[in-house]
Amino acid sequence: MFDLPFGGLLGLIVLFLDIYAIIKVAQSSASAGMKALWIVIIVFLPVLGLILWFLLGPKG
Repeated sequence: MFDLPFGGLLGLIVLFLDIYAIIKVAQSSASAGMKALWIVIIVFLPVLGLILWFLLGPKG
């Protein structure tokens, strides 16, 4: 449809970054509710959720 030459590669990169973000959220010291919320955001909004997690997500 869009015929992007690196579309598959970009998709894999986003997938790996999303998995990394979910692991980091799960390991954080945030409350269980906040962890669940961040994971849902990352899963349902992969690119935007990743950016929001990087800027606003739980640290540590």
